[in-house]
Amino acid sequence: MEIFKDVLNFSVVDIIDVILVALLLYYIYKLIKGTVAINIFIGIIIIYLVWKLTDFLDMELLSSIFGGFMKVGIIALIVVFQPEIRKFLLMVGSTNFKGRRKFLRPFSFLKTETVVSTDVEAIISACNKMAMSKTGALIVFERNNNLDFLSSSGDEMNIKVTQPIIESIFFKNSPLHDGAIIIDNNIVKATRVILPVNNDKNIPHRFGLRHRAAIGVTEKTDALALVVSEETGHISYFKDGEFVVFDDTTELISLIKEDLA
Repeated sequence: MEIFKDVLNFSVVDIIDVILVALLLYYIYKLIKGTVAINIFIGIIIIYLVWKLTDFLDMELLSSIFGGFMKVGIIALIVVFQPEIRKFLLMVGSTNFKGRRKFLRPFSFLKTETVVSTDVEAIISACNKMAMSKTGALIVFERNNNLDFLSSSGDEMNIKVTQPIIESIFFKNSPLHDGAIIIDNNIVKATRVILPVNNDKNIPHRFGLRHRAAIGVTEKTDALALVVSEETGHISYFKDGEFVVFDDTTELISLIKEDLA
């Protein structure tokens, strides 16, 4: 009976504690959703619950084994989850509290409708025209993580997104075509941006530096990336360091709008 009294005896601090833990778990899930790390995370949760169960049932031997694994395994977890930990710390450290729209994005499920300000249709139309002429392009969409540390490697801009602007930037004789562009809130923030390149040898050889850069920036931050191949004219979409499969440009537009919302 006393146990039930303790459980029901919640204070304001306890409620805040539960809310903060829920938010922490939400952010962790958001970071590892759709990656192999989600399976590792679920396995850790299962082991932790089994450890607590054996401790509650006074199964000393099993409890000590699982307890030792949890204590020693923290070092292994840091190694396994290094990319996710980096992305989480980057997200926390780069949160722009002045931009309330970005700060409140995780709570967008409270809204009935989300408006995407970026003109995705114009960007995809530009990509289609560049694909026809086999003009290489690398476009990065900024989301929650502030990408100013990348923008500083290129030329800072403040240009409204339109189809002609995107095409003119990546025109082969344009001085701005080399490197990536970063788009935030329908504004081209920077051009000729140097991105971190993924050196994973498992990436097929047919993909060039643009594709590796798109994988690198999307696995290290929560940004999205579009690549137009200069060799094949194929348009590729990247999220969380992975290729996103789509059937046509209509579906691609829907995917980008959903991810930006």
